Amino acid sequence: MTSMRLRWLAVPLLNTLFQIFIKLGATQLGTTEGATWLSAALTSHWILAAIVVEIVCFFIWMTVLAELDLSKAFPLSGISYVLIIATGWFVFDEPIVDLQIVGSGLILAGVWLIAGASGKTGSVGDHDAEPVLPHAHVSEDR
Repeated sequence: MTSMRLRWLAVPLLNTLFQIFIKLGATQLGTTEGATWLSAALTSHWILAAIVVEIVCFFIWMTVLAELDLSKAFPLSGISYVLIIATGWFVFDEPIVDLQIVGSGLILAGVWLIAGASGKTGSVGDHDAEPVLPHAHVSEDR
């Protein structure tokens, strides 16, 4: 169970790392344009690191989606917003305003509420209604 939760946490951490690398790459590229920009981007160690991080994150995200309902997995990505605001402040010396702190708290509260929700609590809508999309069933003979 612990390794599963570490994978869940890896997604927002890797998303944040991706954004840091992209920011550093963009700063490194500056105002370069056209073919020169593309050439510089493809040789930038920051941009290449961002691409590697995004590929790793993709594969971890696939395992998370295999383990969790989409409605519970996707809100985990919201943690990235909070981490990126904090990183902007710590790493790039960007200011944080009061509304960002309030918004970050609301995001974290929402993620916590969604993660803590279970099928046993009250749900919205008619319990006897057919689902809009059928549940995917993995068969043994695939």
